Amino acid sequence: MIELEGAEAARSTATGMAAVTTAILAPLKAGDHVVASKALFGSCLYVVQDLLPRYGIETTLVDGLDLDQWQRALRPNTKTFFLESPTNPTLDVLDIAEIAKIAHSGGARLIVDNVFATPIWQSPLSLGADVVVYSATKHIDGQGRCLGGVILSSEAFIAEHIHNFMRQTGPSLSPFNAWVLLKGLETLGVRVRAQTENAAKIAEALANHPKVTRLVYPGRADHPQAATVKKQMGAGSTLVGFEVKDGKAGAFRCLNALKISRISNNLGDAKSLVTHPATTTHQRLAPEARAELGISEGFIRFSAGLEHPDDLIEDFQRALEQV
Repeated sequence: MIELEGAEAARSTATGMAAVTTAILAPLKAGDHVVASKALFGSCLYVVQDLLPRYGIETTLVDGLDLDQWQRALRPNTKTFFLESPTNPTLDVLDIAEIAKIAHSGGARLIVDNVFATPIWQSPLSLGADVVVYSATKHIDGQGRCLGGVILSSEAFIAEHIHNFMRQTGPSLSPFNAWVLLKGLETLGVRVRAQTENAAKIAEALANHPKVTRLVYPGRADHPQAATVKKQMGAGSTLVGFEVKDGKAGAFRCLNALKISRISNNLGDAKSLVTHPATTTHQRLAPEARAELGISEGFIRFSAGLEHPDDLIEDFQRALEQV
C-alpha cells in the first residue's frame, strides 16, 4: 500500500473504522479542535460528533464543498481536517488540494478517507493531504472475505502518533487477514478498472430512466463537481448513486426485485452490491440531517461488480419496473 499510495510509512489495522479512529484520535488531546465534512459514513460521523467531544476535543462540521466554511471553521487550536471524497453515499467530490491549503495555513493536518476512489483513481498525498485512510474490507480485499484497514502518512506521523497508540490499544490486523488482503492487492488494479467501466455503463443506462429522478456518478459530465473530478481523479468511482420514485417504498421494491446485485452494506466487492443508505449506513441521522446531505428515502447506492454490464443493466431495468 505504501508503494501504491506514494507514502513514506503505513500501519494496517483491524478494520476501516479502526484506521479512521486511530488516525484522528491518536495525535489529539483535550482542548484540540477538529473540522470535518458533514458528508461522512455514519460511523465516521459518530467518531467526530459523539466520541471526540467526550474527551474534550471540540468538533465542527462543515459543508465540505464550501471552501469558505472550511476557512471560517479554522481556529488557533484546530489540529485536524477530516473528509472523504467521493463522499458516502452521495458521491460529492471535494477539492482536496484547496482544503489541504486551508488546513496547512492554520497549522492543521488533513486526513482523507480515500476508499471510494481507491489508490487507482486518486492520490490524496500528492494533492496535499497529510494522512490517507482506507477500509481494506472494500476494494483491497474485493471479495467480502475479511475486515481490515490502512493508515498511510509520513514516517514522522506514523512514528510519533500511530505506532505506539496501536501497540498500546490493540486495533491490529490479524495475520490471516493480512494474508487475505495481500492476495486481494494482487488484482486490485484489474478489478477496479473493470468495476469502474461497469459503473459508468450502469450510470449511462439509468440516467434517463423514467423511474430514476436523480443520478450521481463522478465519471459523468453532469456530475455537480465534474471540474474537480477531472482535476484530481483518474476516472469515476466504482459506485453509482441514484434516487427512484415513490421514496422508501419504491427503493425497497427495486432492491427486492434485483436478481444479480445483492443487498449489502459492503462495497468494492467482485459481486455487485446495493444498499439503502437511509435505513442502513446513515440510519442514525435525523431525517433533516439526511435530507441536508441529499440522502432521500428513495436513494440507492450501487457498487459495481465484475458481472457482464448487459446483465446488470437488464437486471436494473426489470427491477425498476416494480417502482
